[in-house]
Amino acid sequence: MVFQESENVELKAIVVDDIKKAIIAFANCGGGKLYIGVQDDGTVTGVEDADGTALRVSNMIRDAIKPDLTMFLHYETLEVEGKRVVAIDIQRGTERPYYISKKGLRPEGVYVWQGYSSVPATDTMIRNMIKETDGDRFEKMRSMDQELTFLVMEKEFCIRQIPFGSKQMQTLKMLNSDGIYTNLALLLSEQCMHTIKVAVFQETDQSIFKDRHEFSGSLMQQLNDVYSYIDLRNQTRATFDKLRRIDTRDYPEVAVREALLNVLVHRDYAYSASALISIYADRMEFTSVGGLLPGIDLEDVMIGLSVCRNQNLANVFYRLELIEAYGTGIRKIMKSYENTGKTPVIETTNNAFKITLPNTNYGAELKKSSSVDSDEEWIINFVKRNSEIIRVNVEKQFGISASSATRMLRKMVENGLLVQRGKGRSSKYVLPD
Repeated sequence: MVFQESENVELKAIVVDDIKKAIIAFANCGGGKLYIGVQDDGTVTGVEDADGTALRVSNMIRDAIKPDLTMFLHYETLEVEGKRVVAIDIQRGTERPYYISKKGLRPEGVYVWQGYSSVPATDTMIRNMIKETDGDRFEKMRSMDQELTFLVMEKEFCIRQIPFGSKQMQTLKMLNSDGIYTNLALLLSEQCMHTIKVAVFQETDQSIFKDRHEFSGSLMQQLNDVYSYIDLRNQTRATFDKLRRIDTRDYPEVAVREALLNVLVHRDYAYSASALISIYADRMEFTSVGGLLPGIDLEDVMIGLSVCRNQNLANVFYRLELIEAYGTGIRKIMKSYENTGKTPVIETTNNAFKITLPNTNYGAELKKSSSVDSDEEWIINFVKRNSEIIRVNVEKQFGISASSATRMLRKMVENGLLVQRGKGRSSKYVLPD
């Protein structure tokens, strides 16, 4: 029998650590044969203990290679020139890419066959193998980063008194059956590479920036941080119905919450582009990468049909009581705007989904100013400059008596243009919050 190395034959005189690379490369490509007891030039040297050699290789594969490759290997002892040679037949595996467990799903851990030798796979090769064997669902694929931490997730589960360990991770599909982290785990870890960018503009266009921020980390961290950021800018404005004060926030909290969850749950994480939230004077826009799934159109979404792109991620949020089991988010957003005179707008393209929430209080100041006379307008502008006004200021400006000035200020209070602080001579008047 003549031995010669080729693209599907590897020769080794003894068991060495590099055998792992050759076996991984064969399993990731078209398969091949490994002969132990034969030198590189084809000279048969044999092995003293064929069974022990096969066992040593088997243990090495079981302990150092992931996923489990043992079912794709067949061992045989050959008698060649009166010497014993261990032949290992390696089939192409079904859970590619295979890799050295200590190195992970990175080029230094994944090998492919090139010419007559095994070489590190490129990132592109690794992604293609993952996609080929795991399918197109991003969250289900194995994560290329296996060094993950879950400090935020542990805290969230602890707050809700829900166990969070390897068993729960497997149930939630963060770990696959081989104990390998999936991309879902990556999204929920501190190592998540996807971000949300938030920009605040001064007016109704993008001509002047007031603030901008990029939020990173675990999706759970992003959810909490972005909501807090928006909540600080979601102002409360007061109106008065006679003696009753009515507080209205610029954006219904339910709408903000559901729009933000929609950005996270329905985003296409196969793309690296950040999700965008833009806050204008009159509206807030939530834009995520990834349009509607094939077969679903906007009318379906508006009547409550939900086909989730990231079902496993949605299940985690459901477990944490952040969302309901069925797609009610859009309907909740619409309902929260009932009786406001304004309606959210949903837009979709082949590659993006956008929810626009109108500012329920935008235009209120314009309405107020259109219903005030010139004297009241002067008082409002005075308060804007000085934070407050007292009766004496009005007396001096208009040359009127104390009682007339008091009546003018009280009328403005009744109409919701001013708020009175204090009583009698010490009364001060300020603008509503």
